[in-house]
Amino acid sequence: MDLTGAQWRKSTKSGGNGGDCVEVAGNLPGVVLVRDTKDRSGGMLSFSPAAWRGFVALAQSVG
Repeated sequence: MDLTGAQWRKSTKSGGNGGDCVEVAGNLPGVVLVRDTKDRSGGMLSFSPAAWRGFVALAQSVG
């Protein structure tokens, strides 16, 4: 899978102090990628768009 076109974004709720944040790339077809902002060259997780939407909906309901 070619990831060179991934457009990473960080939550607007993340502070500017470089704390514990993740970045999400949701612009690639059929996959949502998640990585740690402190280790951008490290590994990343991949999810189907449906699984990612489910995670976000659950996180919003408890947060």
